[in-house]
Amino acid sequence: MRPPRILLAGGGTGGHVYPAIAIAQAIRSLEPMSAIAFAGTRDHLEWNAVPDAGFEIHPITISGFHRRQLLRNAGFPFKLATGLWQSYQLVQDFDADVAVGTGGYVSGPVLWAASMRKRPTVAQEQNAHAGVTNRILGRRAAQVHIAFEEAKSWFPEGRCRISGNPVRKELATKITREAARKALKLPQTAKVLFVFGGSLGSQAINEAMWQVSNQMLSAPDLHIIWQTGNLYYERMRKKEHARLRVMKYVDRMELFYAACDLVLARSGALTCSELLCTATPAVLVPSIHVAEDHQTKNARSMERIGAAMFVPEEDLLNALLIQVPALMADPERRGRMADRARKAAKPQAAMTIAKDILALVGWEESA
Repeated sequence: MRPPRILLAGGGTGGHVYPAIAIAQAIRSLEPMSAIAFAGTRDHLEWNAVPDAGFEIHPITISGFHRRQLLRNAGFPFKLATGLWQSYQLVQDFDADVAVGTGGYVSGPVLWAASMRKRPTVAQEQNAHAGVTNRILGRRAAQVHIAFEEAKSWFPEGRCRISGNPVRKELATKITREAARKALKLPQTAKVLFVFGGSLGSQAINEAMWQVSNQMLSAPDLHIIWQTGNLYYERMRKKEHARLRVMKYVDRMELFYAACDLVLARSGALTCSELLCTATPAVLVPSIHVAEDHQTKNARSMERIGAAMFVPEEDLLNALLIQVPALMADPERRGRMADRARKAAKPQAAMTIAKDILALVGWEESA
C-alpha cells in the first residue's frame, strides 16, 4: 500500500491555519512516509506559516463573500470559478487520498473538488457556532471534528466527534508556576493578571486598560502583563507603572499561562482551547466584530462548563474594576475554574484527528 497522501486547506487567520498545521504534524509523526500538502492563498498568513512549518503549499485564488458590503463582491464569481478549477486540478495532480478542511475561504473549493473526485473529506470546526463554509462542507464530509458540544447541531449524526482544537505542542509542556515566574522575573507571591487580545490586539480591551490600569494597580500585590498587539503598542507602552508590563507580542504563551492567576482575553476558538489545556481561569470578552457572533457562543460555552466568566464588551470597564479584582481575591473559585478547564481539555486533539484521518485510507495504529 502506498504512503497516505493528505491535502489540507485552511486559511485566512491563525484560527484556521494553526490547527491545520498541528494536524499535519501529528499525521507526519504517526506516518513519517505520508505525503502532505496544503492549499492556501498568497496574501494570507498561511502562505508563510505553512512553509515555515516544513510543508509545501499550493496557491488557490479565492476570497470571502462580503455580506455587509455587497459592492466589494464584484470579482467574487470569477475568483470562485478560478478557485474551483485550481482546486480540482490540485486534487488530481497531488492525487490526494483525503482532503481536510479547517475552515476559511480556501477550504470550500478544495473540499468541493475532492468530493467531486470521490475522495473522502474531513472538516474540522473550531467554534461553538459552526462557520458557513464548514456547515456546507460538513454535510458531505466523511468525518467532522468539533471542539464545542454546541457545534453538534450543525452536522449529521454519526459523523461528528468532539475531538477538541489542536493547540501548539509547547502548551502541553508542564511548567510549574514557580519556574514560569522565575523565567519572567515575577514575584512568587504576587497576584498576576495576564491581559491580551491577539496578535493584532483588541481596541476595546486596550482602551479599557488604558483607562483603569492605574486604578487596578492600587491593589499592592497585583502585577499586570498586558499584551497590546502590534497595532496599539506604540501608544499603550506610554502607560508606565512598576507592576505593569506592556508588551507588543508574546512568543512563549505557555510561560505566561503558567505564571498568571487569571487571564482576561477575547474568546477566539484557539484562545479557549489553550485556556482549557493549560487549566487557566479566565474572564472572556467576546469581540462583537466577528462573523455570526461566534465568539459570544464560545464564551458562553466556556462559562457553561465553569471554566471562565463571560463579560459582554459593554461591561468591560466594570469587569476590570469589579469582577476581575473579586476573582483575583478568590483563589478557591479560580481553583474550581481551573479544575473544570482541566476536565474539559483535549490536549491530544491533533493526534486524535490525525488517527481518524489516516483510518480513512486503511492505516492502523500499531500495538
